[in-house]
Amino acid sequence: MASGPCPRVRLPPPLPALVGAVALIGLLGCVPADRRASWRVYPLPRVRPHDGVAVVTRPGGEGIHIWLDPDTTQVGYCRPRWNPDAARLRGGNGDNPTSSGRAPREEFFAALRRGRVRATLRREMEALCRDEAPRRDFEWVEPPRSPEEFVPPPVPLTEERDLLSDPMENRRREKQLLGIPLTPEDFREPPPPPPPGP
Repeated sequence: MASGPCPRVRLPPPLPALVGAVALIGLLGCVPADRRASWRVYPLPRVRPHDGVAVVTRPGGEGIHIWLDPDTTQVGYCRPRWNPDAARLRGGNGDNPTSSGRAPREEFFAALRRGRVRATLRREMEALCRDEAPRRDFEWVEPPRSPEEFVPPPVPLTEERDLLSDPMENRRREKQLLGIPLTPEDFREPPPPPPPGP
């Protein structure tokens, strides 16, 4: 039984063009490792275990050092108190990372949009609460991912007892404690400062 030549298989015209375009995009989009962020995420203690997380957000190992702070103001619970003012991380891809100064808040919010960053923060925050407040239940509060979502913690009102004491009264007490007799000058209030000029 005679057989003819095998039929030639031809790709439709758009397919080779598509493969070439994908290859070209791949070559143009190839950025050396030292010129892109590694997005490495790992615990980096600040003062005690579990109170910090490093995120490499920039080329060259730079990034942010997020500080974790447990909030125990609600009875029976320990949860995160978010602070968008992270420190600037340096050497984040090496063995001796350091942090100092302050990174822009935009970088903090951009990092928190990544699921891996939030998962690491949750794990470290839970461990921190377990160490700091073992009798309280851990309650996870999602971190803010934009400036609009960040709500600063309320600042307690200043009471009269928190104000500075009278310097003349302090001086009289010091003299009494040292056994120095008080003089009329110790009871004379200094004149008020002049009003500011125009």
